[in-house]
Amino acid sequence: MSAKLRLLAAATGAALLAVGAGTAHADPVGAPTYRQLAGVGSDTTQGVMDAMGNAITINGTKVIGSYDAVGSTTISTQAAAACQNVARPNGSGAGRTALLNSLGAANGCLQFSRSSSLNLAASSPGLTYVPFAVDAVTYAITPGSVLPRTLTLTDLHGIYTCDPNYVGTAPNYSVHPLLPQAGSGTRSFWETTVGIADADVVAGKYPCVSDTKNGKPIEEHDGRVLDDSSIAPFSIAQFIAQGAGTIADLRGSAVLGSINGTPSLLLNTGSAATREVYNVIPTQSVGTAPWSTVFAGPSALICQQQSIIRSYGFGIDPSCGDTSKTS
Repeated sequence: MSAKLRLLAAATGAALLAVGAGTAHADPVGAPTYRQLAGVGSDTTQGVMDAMGNAITINGTKVIGSYDAVGSTTISTQAAAACQNVARPNGSGAGRTALLNSLGAANGCLQFSRSSSLNLAASSPGLTYVPFAVDAVTYAITPGSVLPRTLTLTDLHGIYTCDPNYVGTAPNYSVHPLLPQAGSGTRSFWETTVGIADADVVAGKYPCVSDTKNGKPIEEHDGRVLDDSSIAPFSIAQFIAQGAGTIADLRGSAVLGSINGTPSLLLNTGSAATREVYNVIPTQSVGTAPWSTVFAGPSALICQQQSIIRSYGFGIDPSCGDTSKTS
């Protein structure tokens, strides 16, 4: 974690949610139907970016069209025929892929994507990950869980590598570690945090780990998938915002655990699992309006919306608008 992030003050959920952000919608509503900047991707940041889309205008016109990770099967992002009724991307990875596909086809359907993880793998054309807020991730369990409310990173590594000292033995494991669906930024971030590789998960190296429940992919930040023997990663910003009713409450009976003794109901930048969240834009457009106006630099319109950032449970990032992270 960067030194800048360590300098950020921790804030309680009540303080984070002291300022309202207005109503957000799953997909853009109102005029104009199609916005200059259409984006897809991360579930973690969809709510805050929906609110940005309602709040940010240039010359009185809304410019951000943020399409949620879940909802209708298809979306229509721009007026062109190629942009009508396209499959809805779900997650940071799927959003990045959709953006690259649109840029490669030069069809103008997407202008940015949302990401809760940093992916600087080489791409063509190049992409820039522009941070705008700070989140932290911890684990979620039920009140009656077989797991304690405080775990260390060593414990979590043992759980997610199916160490029998932590999860019992096959086939009837006493603990069932869960991951969000493939392509999720939170999945990628959590795998790094607990020290496992996604390729190993996919290859079945850790048979106690699952990314499905009842045959369906697990959507991130949905506590309703938990039972007393399972554990899953959960964004603290999402938990705060869901609890306040700022976004849909999908927590179910979930409670948050603490990692290495750091309280989990604080967006504490000293957490073992603190991350920046990003909007991903074409590197070639960093200095071009409206990308430059909305996303790039500390005076970017998004960086000026600190009340919205806080009201969705996120922390203020002193590196908001930084354009140095390129693929």
